[in-house]
Amino acid sequence: MTAMAWARSDVPSAQLVRFAGTGFITSAVQFAVFLLLVDLGHQLANLAGAVMSSILANELHRRVTFRAGGRVTWLTAQWEGGALAVVALAATSAALMVLGDVMGEAWWAGILVITSVNAIVGLTRFVALRSWVFSRPSPAGGRLGGVVAIAAS
Repeated sequence: MTAMAWARSDVPSAQLVRFAGTGFITSAVQFAVFLLLVDLGHQLANLAGAVMSSILANELHRRVTFRAGGRVTWLTAQWEGGALAVVALAATSAALMVLGDVMGEAWWAGILVITSVNAIVGLTRFVALRSWVFSRPSPAGGRLGGVVAIAAS
């Protein structure tokens, strides 16, 4: 299999690479929104950034990461993927609250906290999206896989 064919395949490792690329792009969106709104407070800036990046991430995961545009509707991806994003939002909000006194008002400290928590939550989210949200039967039959397939790759 050529590198390009692999990158476009449903092999779990290729999906993980696409997932990470989507995560990089949507994290940049989250950070941009956070920086634009940080003067309103870390929590509000985090919420706005998380909502914007989650909407974008869910659509990119539906169309690019898991190539499920024909199997999973936009609304389903937003609803189910958004539910998973709430976990990440709760984790980043809790971390910002707990570390608020330590980090003060430094914008870079907020981004560091968000990045760290998102990295920890990211792998769990990949497994959940792959095995729950986007594991609908493919048009050719069968499923895209699950946790066992990820571990095997």
